[in-house]
Amino acid sequence: MNTKQLKWLSYLTFFVMFFATFGGTVVTRTGSGLGCGHEFPLCHGKFIPAHTVESLIEYSHRLVSGLAGLLALAVVIAFYLFNKRRDLRVYSVMTLIFVLVQATMGALAVLYDQSSAVKALHFGFSLIAFASALMLALGIRRVHKAKNDLEDVMLPRVSRSFRNITWITTIYCYVVVYVGAFVSHSGSAGGCSGWPLCNGEWFPELTGGVKIAFLHRLAALLLFILIAIMGHLAYHRNHGNRELQMLGITAVVLCLMQVLSGAGLMYTMGNDEVYIFASLLHNLLVSSLFGVLCYLCVRVWQLNKK
Repeated sequence: MNTKQLKWLSYLTFFVMFFATFGGTVVTRTGSGLGCGHEFPLCHGKFIPAHTVESLIEYSHRLVSGLAGLLALAVVIAFYLFNKRRDLRVYSVMTLIFVLVQATMGALAVLYDQSSAVKALHFGFSLIAFASALMLALGIRRVHKAKNDLEDVMLPRVSRSFRNITWITTIYCYVVVYVGAFVSHSGSAGGCSGWPLCNGEWFPELTGGVKIAFLHRLAALLLFILIAIMGHLAYHRNHGNRELQMLGITAVVLCLMQVLSGAGLMYTMGNDEVYIFASLLHNLLVSSLFGVLCYLCVRVWQLNKK
């Protein structure tokens, strides 16, 4: 396979991973996790389930996740046979590993009751799988567009301080995402009504679900501040690297949209259909944000001043 074919295989893998992540969110938000009962891989004792909404949602997610696993295996084989770049091989292996991990956790969630913390961890692993597929797609796209393998050598180096803030922001983003997933799975989403105030107060009494929801808001605010600073540095300190500038801008825009979608959740909570759509948008935005930050981490590490 040539580089162009590897690029399109990576795009296809990312596309399917996108729908696997989307499907997982649909399953959670519609309460369809047990649409096939406590059975896996069968659905109510059948390979083709009964046509109920819950079973169709759950079974469709299983099929898409299975396809994502097959494609992840295909890209690992393809990149190890036809491409020598170590970074792209690492992305492909990470995609496969975390697809398998999140699929295993999904199966266990069907077979056994799990705590909210473990369910949130399931989303965290699926997020890493999604981010790995995105990094693979962006990485092979850059390689395909590059005129030669020495293009990075000609680019300006980035400072150690910029590298550090990028990595710190990305790690912290993962923590915020996990807390957000815990808010959802623990039923604490309604702990704070309204936005930006929480139950009409800037600092509500921190008890029960209110505490969890409010702490998530504070964590999200700090994340936005960190990403805004990182985006500013990415744009103004990397005039010779358009890629880093655009990644920084993209991260800021995605984070801003994420904040606004979070506010939208508060104002659509009484309308189930609109609320589900807002939840899907919220999760897909944070998945994309984390993927962009992960790829930015790799690029600043590759371009760090020696």
